[in-house]
Amino acid sequence: MEKLKIAGGYPLKGTVRVSGAKNSAVALIPATILAESPVTIEGLPNISDVEILKDLLEEIGGKVRISEDEMTVDPQTMISMPLPNGKVKKLRASYYLMGAMLGRFKKAVIGLPGGCHLGPRPIDQHIKGFEALGAQVTNEQGAIYLRADELRGARIYLDVVSVGATINIMLAAVRAKGRTIIENAAKEPEIIDVATLLTNMGAKIKGAGTDVIRIDGVEKLNGCRHTIIPDRIEAGTYLILGAAMGEGVVIDNVIPHHLESVIAKLREMGVHVESGDDQIFVKTAQNLKAVDIKTLVYPGFPTDLQQPFTTLLTRATGSSVVTDTIYGARFKHIDELRRMNANIKVEGRSAIINGPIQLQGAKVKASDLRAGAALFIAGLMAEGITEVTGLEHIDRGYSELVEKLNGLGATVWREALTQEELEHMKNI
Repeated sequence: MEKLKIAGGYPLKGTVRVSGAKNSAVALIPATILAESPVTIEGLPNISDVEILKDLLEEIGGKVRISEDEMTVDPQTMISMPLPNGKVKKLRASYYLMGAMLGRFKKAVIGLPGGCHLGPRPIDQHIKGFEALGAQVTNEQGAIYLRADELRGARIYLDVVSVGATINIMLAAVRAKGRTIIENAAKEPEIIDVATLLTNMGAKIKGAGTDVIRIDGVEKLNGCRHTIIPDRIEAGTYLILGAAMGEGVVIDNVIPHHLESVIAKLREMGVHVESGDDQIFVKTAQNLKAVDIKTLVYPGFPTDLQQPFTTLLTRATGSSVVTDTIYGARFKHIDELRRMNANIKVEGRSAIINGPIQLQGAKVKASDLRAGAALFIAGLMAEGITEVTGLEHIDRGYSELVEKLNGLGATVWREALTQEELEHMKNI
């Protein structure tokens, strides 16, 4: 196991290229199960979630080849093998195997998913959708069993706007008989990305990116080649970094439209931001203004950038309030920021940040992926050396992090944990 060490205070300048979208990749890869010939996905990020999904596809008989940022999946030899334990426990998005395997095999056994611990994130809307399509769903000994004689299209209203449920129902519905209508569907760009892949495979989908998606089921899907969209959350993280420490940072391979809510808040703080076709230029300001943030479903401010933005707000003059309406428990990074001298208190679903405060280097631990982002940004802003443990979370979502940060002028490196540190972590 390793820790990330950061020497803070260095100004950042230059260009950083954004990788493919993690939140697309974890759905696109399971979607390949639905095809009956090879599928190639280009532009995948080099992250641990992709490696875990590759292993899971191979467990059920798929032939998977990765070359640099490209994955080719031959699903022809796949079987509906139960996956009750093991690697499915390591990532939340393993639940997409349910919809994909149900769509192709009409049955699946998938262990309850793992991933970051962000409070209750039930899959009841996923199950509601599967049952509406004709599946019998049971929870047996910690695994979800899905069985269907056949899948039939249905009208499904999601009680809660859910990206995961929207995509999972799409995956099952593309090979159901008849028409499925998903109402109150999520609108995230990643949903459009998955719909584009499925359409290239031969699916009939209309309305992706709106709150009503119509799917006419087909008997079979074919292989294709698909290029993943850029990761808007990684891009947003580097935007925030540039706003905190940038003397002029260019974020390349980005779709600015996907980040309009974040760009608007940065400009409200006084940050200089310029958008191009596939690039964004950002430069910090001397006096940042406090702003209030409320996370909302897309196209609102993304919950995945709430934690990194909280770190930036420690530099702003005045009192800022960050409210997370999506995941109320997403404030585990606050105690770690306090270790670094931040003046923040949590009240219910909100964090109140008073600034400006000069952060100080400290030993901190990432409790989840985006908390990790908040902490490595804090380390770059802080005086002295910051040590971040819990890198297994950060590695789930940030490809080539050390190389990209150092390419902008940061001083960041990884070190192996000492035996004493490993023993201490076991006892926490």
